[in-house]
Amino acid sequence: MKVAVKNISNNITQDEMDAGRLQSVFDITVEDGSKVSLPDSFGQSVREDLVRDAIASSRANRRQAYGSRRHQGKRRPMAGMKHSVEWWGKGRGVSRIMRRTGQRRAAQNPHTLGGRRAHGPKVEKKWSRKFNAKQRRMARDAALSATVDMERVMARGHQLDESVQHLPIVLGSYSETIDGTTAEYNIEAFNHGSATRKVIAIFNELGLGHDLYRARTNRKIRAGKATMRGRVHKTPKSVLLVVKEKSGLAQAARNLPGVDVVAVRDLSAEDLAPGGDVGRLTVFTKDALEALN
Repeated sequence: MKVAVKNISNNITQDEMDAGRLQSVFDITVEDGSKVSLPDSFGQSVREDLVRDAIASSRANRRQAYGSRRHQGKRRPMAGMKHSVEWWGKGRGVSRIMRRTGQRRAAQNPHTLGGRRAHGPKVEKKWSRKFNAKQRRMARDAALSATVDMERVMARGHQLDESVQHLPIVLGSYSETIDGTTAEYNIEAFNHGSATRKVIAIFNELGLGHDLYRARTNRKIRAGKATMRGRVHKTPKSVLLVVKEKSGLAQAARNLPGVDVVAVRDLSAEDLAPGGDVGRLTVFTKDALEALN
């Protein structure tokens, strides 16, 4: 399968007034260049079950051990063991349970109010889940194949303009024209002058503007206790940008809401199918496709 590379040209103009120069205006033009062949990974069958297993394994392997620490006396008491207690001894006609000092109230035992947990989580429990390297590679290829299918991409919730005729979108050459002077750059070695604004203008011209707007406007506050644990907002997934090296283009696009940037050597099924749902809207650079081969 072959796709046309998108060659991008940017005509930058900047008006000047008495108070100073105004903000730069970007006039983006996108033209179809030469066609490149997609790697064989894009032609594999879509195995959603394999993709979900690979993502579950990746999440399990990242899970950190948790649980209550072992009781070591008064030095580091665990939850439910933070009372000063005493034992009354035998012959009183009451159960042999530790009591709070000077009180009748029982403490520490699992069946008492405020006592320790009976069978709490153990730190030594292993949460990791084994997954073969060959299966992991097959899952990545299956997720790659789903990115070519426009119906799957649209069914996942992504919004595309009518100008988008095929997927995936491959970025080719990039040129800037300033004051009549044209300079060509490698798209990955992006110019840092207003770089994020340039990336937004390029994505809008490629027909991805609606999807960026969807991710930006649907950002919501997460419900539950996660808001107290550093996970306040929940942002929909938008464009995945795959590059060969994380340089100028990656730094320019990484702050956009919902946009993820990944190097091709680190590409996995979890990047291409967040949550196990295949068909993520993906943009590749030409260098990244060549490195994927």
